[in-house]
Amino acid sequence: MFLAIDAGNSNVVFALFDEKSNKWTNQFRLETKTPKLISQLGKKVPLYFLEHGIQPSEIKVIGFSSVVPEINSLINQFCENYFGITPYIISPKSYAKLPIKPTRPNEIGTDLVCNVMAAFSRYQNAVIIVDFGTALTFTVVDDRGKILGVNIVPGLKTAIKALFMNTAKLPEVELKLPESAIGKNTSHAIQAGLLYGYTGLVKGMIEIIEKEANLNFRIVATGGLSAILTTLEKEFDEVDKNLTLEGLRLITLANS
Repeated sequence: MFLAIDAGNSNVVFALFDEKSNKWTNQFRLETKTPKLISQLGKKVPLYFLEHGIQPSEIKVIGFSSVVPEINSLINQFCENYFGITPYIISPKSYAKLPIKPTRPNEIGTDLVCNVMAAFSRYQNAVIIVDFGTALTFTVVDDRGKILGVNIVPGLKTAIKALFMNTAKLPEVELKLPESAIGKNTSHAIQAGLLYGYTGLVKGMIEIIEKEANLNFRIVATGGLSAILTTLEKEFDEVDKNLTLEGLRLITLANS
């Protein structure tokens, strides 16, 4: 089995890919915050494998992408101790063997490069990848696999948390699309403002990128929050929550 580890600002995702079924079969996540992560790695990861009847020896290759450098050595050491495998860490050095071309390899997050690798390998076409995570990102790729650029705005959870933490009376609300775009109470007002507002943001961003680049883009959405904005379903050619994981796997194999 292939183990993908994707360390983001909020969560570290562990996912297993079974070569026999050619599918991602298991997935779980831990909080990224270092004090909790140390404890979770030692307890929750072995427990998960035990509960699902998976032996650590079944893992043959580990690919690791991280946008949180301070936890890299911790993850690396855990993999060596528990699986007996040193993970392959995605870095700018990984990109030379890929069909995609980051223009600023030392600046772009490895998670975004993983997204591009998966999407471009699949479509062989110009693509805009909308990733709904801690940040909402738009990664723009031309029809030759060159990454033209990235746009970044605060993600939905980040925006809600900012409202809650920086105001005296606004509550932290559930990320749920309300039936009406006109808020009827405080919670409804926040949900309508953010979720319908982000709908317009995503549509507008895609429109202006397409106009400026003048390319026929495929639009792919990913990220844990990609399914919340049902108002955007018609805007996307595909919604793939495993896009980052698949790109991580492809980059690791290309450098094996």
